[in-house]
Amino acid sequence: MGSIKKTELSFPEKLRKLKNAGIAGSPQVGAHNGDDGLKPLPERVNRMLGIFNNLAKTDGKMIYFVMYDIENTKVRTQVVKYLIKKGCTRVQKSIFLANTNRQVYDQIRDDLRAVQACYENNDSIFLVPVSTDEIKAMSVIGQKIDFDLILQNRNTLFF
Repeated sequence: MGSIKKTELSFPEKLRKLKNAGIAGSPQVGAHNGDDGLKPLPERVNRMLGIFNNLAKTDGKMIYFVMYDIENTKVRTQVVKYLIKKGCTRVQKSIFLANTNRQVYDQIRDDLRAVQACYENNDSIFLVPVSTDEIKAMSVIGQKIDFDLILQNRNTLFF
């Protein structure tokens, strides 16, 4: 008996199937199960520092943030999984940092644009390229992190 090969769907195709299965009935804003998969802050900072410390070695790559405001929980969860699969680092619940080549950036942009167009929504998604100098001048305000010591910045405020 022969095996049937299952063709992997593209990310936008998966979201179209999700829409057809009933996105409209899924929980909306505020319907959070508490498990967002967000790693502890020190682990996220260390991952970001790994990206920053390797900036000189990343010829042909670009650094950018992906930020979103997606109301639908099912869509938001799929976008998170997709961005992680594409090599993006989750910085906050709705902010990812990426250091990829231009082709991956273009694919993420095109896929997210297709997802945005596949259902009626008030969502917004930003892809914001940043330069190495801007990343190194970044300030972190909030929880005490030795982020500025490693980057040799003096721009971090602690409360």
